Amino acid sequence: MAALRVIVTVIYVLVSIALTVIVLMQEGKTEGLSGAISGAADTYWGKNKGRSMEGAMNRITRYLAVAFIVLSVVLNLKWW
Repeated sequence: MAALRVIVTVIYVLVSIALTVIVLMQEGKTEGLSGAISGAADTYWGKNKGRSMEGAMNRITRYLAVAFIVLSVVLNLKWW
């Protein structure tokens, strides 16, 4: 069981690092004062956000966050 705990811990660390990197790579959600003045028109990227790189990063963030929470619970179980 000790080997399994080490493997899960290594996966946990890798997921933590990947989650941190993905979150830091994402754009901010606010457009600032220039977006409020110019009236944020719908653009191609705004309409197709789910298919863009930003949309993919959002999906990856969700999956990594779920994996992080599940691994946190598994590592804190007392049956190891």
